[in-house]
Amino acid sequence: MNFAQIRKYDVANGPGIRTTIFVTGCTHKCPNCFNEEYQDFNFGNPWTRKETDEVIEDLKLDEVKGLTVLGGEPFQNEVDLLQVLRDIKKEVQKEIWIFSGYTYEEILKDEDKKKLLEECDVLVDGRFVEALKDLSLRFRGSSNQRIIDIKKSLEVNKVVLFDL
Repeated sequence: MNFAQIRKYDVANGPGIRTTIFVTGCTHKCPNCFNEEYQDFNFGNPWTRKETDEVIEDLKLDEVKGLTVLGGEPFQNEVDLLQVLRDIKKEVQKEIWIFSGYTYEEILKDEDKKKLLEECDVLVDGRFVEALKDLSLRFRGSSNQRIIDIKKSLEVNKVVLFDL
């Protein structure tokens, strides 16, 4: 798995101050994607234990509310990312947000993707759709995208939107 950047302090991709991982690689090719260069699976640098340790140290800071993972497409890096999140969760218990062009329903159909989903707390799902672009939305680019409470949704077997 490659990554483009790690932001120690990010306030744009979830509530509060967050540490953010941007993985690379995505085949969705949404028109006007905001991270088009991150679609290339070879862009960026290989993820190593050094990066995992860096994120853990960032998340231990009191002012950091949680971790956000986006890209690229996290669910096209699901096997490697699953291990990274499990390693992080051994050290730090903070809320994890994950962004995906896949819908919640699509993720549930793939066992590896579902395992990654289960390690997270909030999913922002759905492909960016230029015709539905809405700059007034928080933490998403188009109105088809949902902010989903993963734990509650899995518990009741239907989508439960996250209460901002």
